[in-house]
Amino acid sequence: MKIMPCPLNGPRNIQEFICAGPVEPHPDPSRCSDDEWAEFVWLEENLAGVVREWWCHAATSYWFIAERNTVTDEILATYPADRVFSERVDFAPLALPEPPAPPEPPKAPAPPPPAEAAADTPAGDAPSDDALPLAPKETGG
Repeated sequence: MKIMPCPLNGPRNIQEFICAGPVEPHPDPSRCSDDEWAEFVWLEENLAGVVREWWCHAATSYWFIAERNTVTDEILATYPADRVFSERVDFAPLALPEPPAPPEPPKAPAPPPPAEAAADTPAGDAPSDDALPLAPKETGG
């Protein structure tokens, strides 16, 4: 079993850790071009020899730096990130475009024209009161 000497938790099984890549300057995503950002995210130098890498202890979310020989896979040193970085870098938030305006609600259909005088309707076409269904009577009880 390979052991990682965690600066916070002491020696732990390497399976508890996640390697997040080399310690290198990050471009400001709000100021760099898409090509520069894509190069930073997707392209790695993959150097042979001693490199400084970001590591995270998954159980505690503790981030630290490890120096590791990529040829022998030997971990040479681990230490808190504040040994390298004295202050936090906050990038400017990305300017998001304004959301589109909501669509206008559909217009209500035009009301039907007013009915003409009842005299235009033949008497035989109008329903009589006894042809309409009756609502059931409520019974007290």
